[in-house]
Amino acid sequence: MFIVSITVLVASAVALGVYGLNFGVDFRGGSVLEVEFLESRPSAVATHEALASRESLKELSVNTSGDTGLVIRSSELSEEDHQWMLTTLRMMTGSGKLQELRFDSVGPAIGQELKSKSITAIIVLLTVVMLYIAYMFRTLSRSLSLLAMATGTVLGLVHDIIIPMGVFAVLGYYADVQISAIYVAAVLTILGYTVSDKVVIYDRVRENILRGTKDPLPDIVHRSVMQTLVRSINNTLVVMLSSLAVFLYGGESIRYFALSLMLGIGLGAYSSIFVASPLLVWLSGWTKKRRIDRL
Repeated sequence: MFIVSITVLVASAVALGVYGLNFGVDFRGGSVLEVEFLESRPSAVATHEALASRESLKELSVNTSGDTGLVIRSSELSEEDHQWMLTTLRMMTGSGKLQELRFDSVGPAIGQELKSKSITAIIVLLTVVMLYIAYMFRTLSRSLSLLAMATGTVLGLVHDIIIPMGVFAVLGYYADVQISAIYVAAVLTILGYTVSDKVVIYDRVRENILRGTKDPLPDIVHRSVMQTLVRSINNTLVVMLSSLAVFLYGGESIRYFALSLMLGIGLGAYSSIFVASPLLVWLSGWTKKRRIDRL
């Protein structure tokens, strides 16, 4: 399973390196307009051609949203450009029946600040997770390596966020899926949810050790995984089915938030069983061997 995980992880890292993330308006600055046509909706191609005639509209992209909506992204718009765009869209409908659902405009400086704060938030969360594990499992410091537990958890969490990022790099390149601030919320949600899966298994390992079992650590970890397996699968399925409903029937603005949750939480359940738990055994054996070698 390490080979499977490493292969997928490397493929995701390569996709990130080659394609990069397609950052949206929230991170690189610009404007996004979402509208809903109450009658007939013009095609995305025709809308792009009509709006591209205005010189001040740069980096223009038009995507459909549901059966009646359009999402238009461009460089930062002035209020004059905003109103001209709405007028043009109303003229294209014939009847002028149009509803503006949202209009967001972000400057480049704010986008860069949001990007740096997002990275900081993720690093702080990973650090807090390591400190939390060191504190919660301090009673096992003589029988189990706290470093192995913390490292296994963090590597499992990195596994859970790098692979979805690789998927979104591919989607951004081939389907123009953009990364917005809501994606950062999804990453933090994934980290918070999946760390719970890993801590539950580690906590069961602690309980089994404190009961005085003399079994080897691999057997204890295997038993702990099996004791928590049904809970982990049930919780994961509930969240993934709920997210699937949001992805299929939710609006354009939260569709890829739901996709991120499905990917990350599904990977979280997988990594708790096949990454973090085996790493605990392997790293504990490695640290024990190092201590023996020093003696």
